[in-house]
Amino acid sequence: MGKARSIIQKVTSGDIRTVARLIGDIDDGIEEARDLLKELYPYTGRAYIIGITGAPGVGKSTLVDQMASHIRKNGKTLGILAVDPSSPFSGGAFLGDRVRMQRHSMDQGVFIRSMATRGHSGGLTGTTRGAIDVLDAMGKDYIILETAGVGQEAADLLKSAHTKVIVLIPGMGDDIQAMKAGILEAGDIFLINKSDREGAEKTLNDLRLMMDMDQKKYADGRWRPPIIKIEALSGRGVEEFLVEVERHRNCLMKDNGSLGLRRNKEMVSAELKDMVSARLLEEVIGHLAASGDFNDAVDAVVRGDTDPYSACDNLILPLLKIPDL
Repeated sequence: MGKARSIIQKVTSGDIRTVARLIGDIDDGIEEARDLLKELYPYTGRAYIIGITGAPGVGKSTLVDQMASHIRKNGKTLGILAVDPSSPFSGGAFLGDRVRMQRHSMDQGVFIRSMATRGHSGGLTGTTRGAIDVLDAMGKDYIILETAGVGQEAADLLKSAHTKVIVLIPGMGDDIQAMKAGILEAGDIFLINKSDREGAEKTLNDLRLMMDMDQKKYADGRWRPPIIKIEALSGRGVEEFLVEVERHRNCLMKDNGSLGLRRNKEMVSAELKDMVSARLLEEVIGHLAASGDFNDAVDAVVRGDTDPYSACDNLILPLLKIPDL
């Protein structure tokens, strides 16, 4: 218990090496790290979380780099979690944190980490969830969660963000239509990056048209997502964007009070569902593999003795003590 208390004290005092080691242990699935997260949770709930997503090539990392510079100029600290696709060979993230933002690597007020989704589909990965809590307990004022892709997986990954930012570039007309059924509806702020390119105005008008078609969603004074044209490479428009982030933060504070934005019922519910789902999957698959029942079911389906649907029910329902409906 003494060792655990020492780690907790080092994390909450901002010790970078201890934080990096703990996130590594969380990534490796070490059980002791899960116990430490339980101890750290009372120290969380203070950081403001900004989620950034968009298709590959829209300039998300360049934007995050510019955001870090502005936030640090204002005297605030931040953690950056870049959630990347998993390598099919190693399971690790394709892009290393130092490759992304070398100029911030020596800044004690910025902690950068690349995370791998490890094939996780839907919901926030346990590793990412844990890393957010560690950085929050560390005392970071802001946590930027940069996700890969624009599909439902990215939308699920952003559930723990207070402000959800969608980044687009000119010429994505058809892609915007395709995104409508997924992540587009989750955006709090839309950015059109590389807005010096031809077609920026059309992209802006396409977005406005979609919002106009969904007027009921923004009735009764509800937040209507602003659309901002930026050029992340030069930094143009980034300061205006961050002003909108603060405006959205104030809007959330007005709706949720000062008890902690992070722990509003909707966010806690989404996170807990993800955690229960992941824990059940881990425990059930582990039990079935250890008992040999899973391999027996596979063999039965291969022989034609049963179908996979019945095999699934026969494996799961007895464990959950749910009658076969």
